[in-house]
Amino acid sequence: MAVKRRIITLADLPECAEGGEFRVPYDAVLTPLARDEAARRGWRVREVPEGEAAAPPNPARTIALGADHGGFAMKQYLKPLLERMGFAVKDFGVYEEKTADYPDQAAAVARAVAGGEAGFGIIIDGAGIGSCMVANKIPGVRAALCYDKATARNSREHNNANVLTLGGQLIPFELAAEIAAVWLNTSFAGGRHQKRVEKIDALDK
Repeated sequence: MAVKRRIITLADLPECAEGGEFRVPYDAVLTPLARDEAARRGWRVREVPEGEAAAPPNPARTIALGADHGGFAMKQYLKPLLERMGFAVKDFGVYEEKTADYPDQAAAVARAVAGGEAGFGIIIDGAGIGSCMVANKIPGVRAALCYDKATARNSREHNNANVLTLGGQLIPFELAAEIAAVWLNTSFAGGRHQKRVEKIDALDK
């Protein structure tokens, strides 16, 4: 029987590699895009025994992060802050400030959350509106566009939002960081809100 080999894609690359070295298991296969991106970042890919490779992130503490060109700068600003909060970040692009179509990154982030790869998603475009529309097309996603700490808290406490969208061209970076922190640290209240969220989810079916 053939043994299934681990596939490492672009989305599996960590934010940084210790000492510029990215360790992968001996039997892992890097996709061409992942290998090219590692080279672009100046990393040396080294094959090691499974136990010495980077441990896979805990999905519940993983954030799927994505942006178009209008949100690229804010994405780059937020990534290290999210990691300092103790989250693993899976970056779905864009990787440079070049014109891009927001539905591509928004859908990729939303699918990662819906599929269980990440517990939360954050998507940034110029206004945050289009990405919110896209994300909510994916079954299992409850995306909320937030523009202050009150909306961030409400979207988690009342609506159990699992994707946050931000307007990279409309709010200051410092405020975006505060919104993200409040959003990630607010729990769903349940209670009377539970049946309402269940009605939202029922629409996916």
